[in-house]
Amino acid sequence: MSGYKRVVVTGATSGLGREIAVQLARRGWKIAVTGRRVEELEKTARLIAEAGGEALVLPGSVVDDGEVRAHYARIKAAWGGVDWAILNAGVSEYMNAKEFKAELVRWTFDVNVLGACRWIEAVLPGMLEQGSGVVAGISSLAAFRGLPSSGPYSASKAALSALLESTRVDLRGTGVDVVTVCPGFVKSEMTRRNDPRSMPFLMETPAGAAAVVAGIEARRRVVHFPWQLSYAMKYAVGSMPDFAYDWLAQKLSYLRRKEPSAEAARIMRVGGA
Repeated sequence: MSGYKRVVVTGATSGLGREIAVQLARRGWKIAVTGRRVEELEKTARLIAEAGGEALVLPGSVVDDGEVRAHYARIKAAWGGVDWAILNAGVSEYMNAKEFKAELVRWTFDVNVLGACRWIEAVLPGMLEQGSGVVAGISSLAAFRGLPSSGPYSASKAALSALLESTRVDLRGTGVDVVTVCPGFVKSEMTRRNDPRSMPFLMETPAGAAAVVAGIEARRRVVHFPWQLSYAMKYAVGSMPDFAYDWLAQKLSYLRRKEPSAEAARIMRVGGA
């Protein structure tokens, strides 16, 4: 796989994104990392350097069109383009429908779906021109069904998975592959806010990152893990009759996130005004 040496990882300030970047850096690759928290992003860059890679720090948000375009311009100026784009940036908030907030749905889609779209639009022309590349989007096993109190998250990941699938089909024969990654629960800042009872088969971060990297290298169409949870979600829960799923989901609906993020709390408080 010597041709793959230039990578961009979005949402690389912590968790899965950071660990993916570090694991690729151990190969001596060039890793561009994006994220909103500058100090954490610089920490990721130091870990990349310590692992033997070359880091390009791009502070900013995937919801800003101008920043995404500027970030890719910097990558192209420095390295000529990218070979892998790992679109990991995402948010996950609980929202019970009794407290429905359209703004929370909009914000979740802006990060999880449109954030990936902005980067696909940025990197794809260069990949098509060079006739090679991989776009990998981090979706979720939550895309298989509408999980209780997780409407915005489940819907955004279902939308992302469908978008990536359609993109993959359109790009057949171009040399550019699209990989949809559907993790279960992986230790991160995001999952630390969850009720532990709601996270079966919780994976350590390095193991989750290794599964992502292996799936991309193999150019698998869909990567899902851990196998215990992925098979349960895909074949047991996914094929469950609606009446049975509704009963089960209602029984599990008490498993709520411990606390919302600051942005989600603001939206739920003021409706995004």
